[in-house]
Amino acid sequence: MPTPLTSAALADLPVNVAGPGYDRAGLKAGILHIGVGNFHRAHMAVYLDRLFATGRDHDWAICGAGVRPADAVMRERLAAQDWLTTVVELDPTGLNARVVGAMIDFCPVEAAATIARMADPAIRIVSLTVTEGGYYVDAKTDGFDAAHPDMVHDAAHPDTPRSAFGMILAALRVRRDAGAAPFTVMTCDNLPHNGHVCQRTVVGLARLSDPAFADWVAANVAFPNSMVDCITPATSDRERAMVADRFSLIDAVPVACEPFRQWVLEDNFPQGRPALEEVGAEFVADVAPYELMKLRILNGGHAAIAYPSALLGHHFVHDAMADPLIRDWLGALQTREIIPTLAPLPGVSYSDYQQTIIARFSNPEVGDTIPRLCLDGSNRQPKFILPMLRDALAQGSPITGLALEVALWCRYCAGTDEAGQPIPPNDEAAADLKARALAAKDNADAFIGNTTIFGALGENQAFAAAFTEQLASLWTNGVAETLRRYIG
Repeated sequence: MPTPLTSAALADLPVNVAGPGYDRAGLKAGILHIGVGNFHRAHMAVYLDRLFATGRDHDWAICGAGVRPADAVMRERLAAQDWLTTVVELDPTGLNARVVGAMIDFCPVEAAATIARMADPAIRIVSLTVTEGGYYVDAKTDGFDAAHPDMVHDAAHPDTPRSAFGMILAALRVRRDAGAAPFTVMTCDNLPHNGHVCQRTVVGLARLSDPAFADWVAANVAFPNSMVDCITPATSDRERAMVADRFSLIDAVPVACEPFRQWVLEDNFPQGRPALEEVGAEFVADVAPYELMKLRILNGGHAAIAYPSALLGHHFVHDAMADPLIRDWLGALQTREIIPTLAPLPGVSYSDYQQTIIARFSNPEVGDTIPRLCLDGSNRQPKFILPMLRDALAQGSPITGLALEVALWCRYCAGTDEAGQPIPPNDEAAADLKARALAAKDNADAFIGNTTIFGALGENQAFAAAFTEQLASLWTNGVAETLRRYIG
């Protein structure tokens, strides 16, 4: 009979479940984390849980916080189980579970309570996982979106904000006025230069209402960059049933994730930090090369397999990777054109990282899907593929495979797979992309001339020629044959 997950259950956990290796009663919150979703609980909370088990840094426990209705639901569910989470690692050699106890509180989901807790000097780090799109970035300028309704509201009402960034500013103002040191703001979202982006948003919001305070924030608050990685699917009844059936625990919000984790951080924490390097995190002077490695080999790899897999009828990522055509296409593209765009990184083997990525994509337990990888191509392609194309062109390096990747996206946007089955729209610009993709059968510029996505890249003759050739092959010879010709 499964046991409800609470503190009382920790004394008698099932034999196949690891528990917190420390007394949670001795923990004190030093971190307030905004956005207590699955990724946070699979990643940062696990690192801290492992650190606490070494006997170190028990004053760095997590207090959760949130700003959305979904955060209030999460708080209610976690409160019922004393802030504990079951984390199941989806290892293809055998699943394993641990109960993670690094969180000891969760603020009521209201601005005043969150601001008050952040203003407490015991909180020395405020961390965030608010999704890549949650930083109020203007899509046209790539700068701060001062016109967003949330930012307009928080600028007009700085004492009663509704965004996480408005709350951060309100708490920093309280601490400044009280003579208390500012906390470090640490973003854990998957976007390039995430600390710089977060700083731009926080300072930009402050500048709308109080330029002098904005200058103080810019001069006194640290925003370290970081690179985070751990594939973490959404929780469904499948995961809840798995925890109950295999591990005899009733957990309303368990987390299932791959066994791989990576966390690379800029070591910029003026008020101190937990010794996460003791449990596998890496602290470096410059995170950018690690970010670029991940963006190109992992995220670029996801983009590379997404569209041919969808066009060939694959649904699950691991099934696509079991197809020699998809696996060999990915390996060839990464080796010939993606990795050569990266400068050498001391102590890092890109080849080894590439093989790790291939193994992760091939993990059948994760259950990641091709439709998820295909989502939102009009935003993902400019982030993960087009910068590589620009760099390869600047270096005079081969671009045939990268042009083929873009052509595969174009072929996918046309709206049918190789079997003639319709592809459901999954991009905000789906209608425009479909019209352009169909027109590109006769005139490639109809697609790559979309300056909103490609900028001036579509005018590059080498790229235009390679794209035109590969797209023509996809329509004439089909996806499989075009991939075979590239693989050789």
